[in-house]
Amino acid sequence: MHVYGTMKAAHWKIASRLAQPASIPASGYGHMIQLSAKTDHPVIPFITRTVCCGRAGSVFYFGQNDTIVKSREEEQLFMKNIAIVTDSNSGITQAEAKRLGVYVIPMPFYINGNLFYEDINLTQEEFYTHLEEGSEISTSAPAVSDVTELWDSLLKEYDEIVHIPMSSALSSTCATAMMLAQSYEGRVFVVDNKRISVTQKQAVLDAQRMAAAGWDGSSIREKLLADMYECSIYITLDTLYYLKKGGRVTPAVAAFGTLLRIKPVLQIQGDKLDTFAKARTKKSARGIMLDAIRKDGQVRFGAGAAAGRAGTPFDQAKAAGRADTPFDQTNAADLPSKDLIIGMAYTGAFTDEAQSWKEEIENTFPSHRGKLLMDPLSLSISCHIGPGAIGIGCIKKLRLPE
Repeated sequence: MHVYGTMKAAHWKIASRLAQPASIPASGYGHMIQLSAKTDHPVIPFITRTVCCGRAGSVFYFGQNDTIVKSREEEQLFMKNIAIVTDSNSGITQAEAKRLGVYVIPMPFYINGNLFYEDINLTQEEFYTHLEEGSEISTSAPAVSDVTELWDSLLKEYDEIVHIPMSSALSSTCATAMMLAQSYEGRVFVVDNKRISVTQKQAVLDAQRMAAAGWDGSSIREKLLADMYECSIYITLDTLYYLKKGGRVTPAVAAFGTLLRIKPVLQIQGDKLDTFAKARTKKSARGIMLDAIRKDGQVRFGAGAAAGRAGTPFDQAKAAGRADTPFDQTNAADLPSKDLIIGMAYTGAFTDEAQSWKEEIENTFPSHRGKLLMDPLSLSISCHIGPGAIGIGCIKKLRLPE
């Protein structure tokens, strides 16, 4: 394998002193490549070296006495330039995307027959005004031309694209992107890692981190897919009206639930949005969600187990015949922030209730105070559950090899 590039002669003075390449590093990463590069030296315009290349393009030179000599400029020279693309279901706004250096495809909506694009000509406030006025709202997938035009533009500047759409189980957007990517000769990698909202946003941030570390598009996709189920989202609703309107519950069920003031707790875990539990009050629903996150963190993700006791407060209450007992945060074990990322989400404006929910999460999991991911739920979900919903997400931190 040959890698070609341009490097300053000063860096090649390091290479010219090298003995034979040493063995692969103890970490186990790496393979031998023939590295060729032009220099700005007046007599030696071209030079070739056999080197050991670390994972995802990090170049290691081995000098005498097996000392590793690594130049950041040399490493950057051979790293692929990766563009990270997602859609507005991630909760990343256009302004935040610009700040992060990623690209966000706005999701389209039809409102009373007129086409709008999230965060382009449709703000969160305008959307909820239409929703509460009873406007006819339907979701749609991005137009094929919107996707391909962005990709074509990016590939003039970048070597590869990693595209992270919302879960294929919740939209056709992902399937369409995967089909389109087949025409791009291995330069576009679509990741169907079953994410949405704060968990999808974290996947974007993880992809950025891997790209900065030198991973190529294929490797980034493989890692994100390997970790796809290491997350959960729980949401409780303020009303059943929008579920009924969308046909997700029958009018009879909605009327019965409204009469009994039932607050359903929904779960997004992997492929689907499902009912997780039913509570009689918003306070009880909050407790169920907090307990579910703690249980996921300790049992599913194996984090914070040493800090916890056998069985969660909700388990103990259920065993004692008190299944509706509110969550008692004084009995809850914290979930270390070194292992997990916790995010909160909400629909509508950031109200006093959303603020109190944020404070309750931070009081329950104090090691996450000031570290919460916090974004509105995507409009694609909001149009089915309405304003006033609150949610919490838990994501196991993606670990990269040292």
